[in-house]
Amino acid sequence: MGMTLEELARGQIARVIGFRSEDSGLEPKLREIGFAEDDEVEIVHFGPLMARPVCVRLNRTLIALRRNEAAAIEVSIG
Repeated sequence: MGMTLEELARGQIARVIGFRSEDSGLEPKLREIGFAEDDEVEIVHFGPLMARPVCVRLNRTLIALRRNEAAAIEVSIG
């Protein structure tokens, strides 16, 4: 089992290896946004407060994710 996008540090680059969530509608939503296996993603910024939104770069697009969405994206580093 890999790490999740939520566990990465700012500036880290990783590759999407899969999705995991108890919410069956979340994976299709993430795929619709543009996430897919083998995509390279970079953590650009973490928002403040408890919600801690995550800003990621996917290709040349910046995407803001909720914490639970970032936790549903499995990644590998290297």
